[in-house]
Amino acid sequence: MSKRSEESSIKAHRKYSPVSSLKNRWQEWADQHIITQKLNPFSEEFDHELAMSTRLHKGDEGYGRPKEGTKTAERAKRAEAHIHREIRDLCFIIETMAKPRRDGKIQVTFGELFERYVRISDKVVGILMRARKHGLVDFEGEMLWQGRDDNVIITLLK
Repeated sequence: MSKRSEESSIKAHRKYSPVSSLKNRWQEWADQHIITQKLNPFSEEFDHELAMSTRLHKGDEGYGRPKEGTKTAERAKRAEAHIHREIRDLCFIIETMAKPRRDGKIQVTFGELFERYVRISDKVVGILMRARKHGLVDFEGEMLWQGRDDNVIITLLK
């Protein structure tokens, strides 16, 4: 083996050795940790200027959402899927409770729906509000209260 090929072999071994790779990964983690601590308001190394310059603002991509790939993001996706299932269930219950009117709309009173749906879920009002936000139902008023709003008509839109 020539001296030149031996030197290149040693350099290649150093460059791709497991110890060097581990050292590099550790250094990357340490560098990232320093930045994370500068952004953490509970850390002694907190840097207010850096935190304010890197934070997201309303309208920015990702604002008000957990970072992708985190456990919080995973929980948020599961919760959103659960809410959508409850909305579909609520719409199905409304559809099965009443016959369509001549114009094709399906309507039910809040009192009737509350009595039927409260056995399924205690979040009737919250699910109704989310369903209205998604354009699936409509009703008068901001909030519905059991007893007081029993005669409010809920219309299934889709």
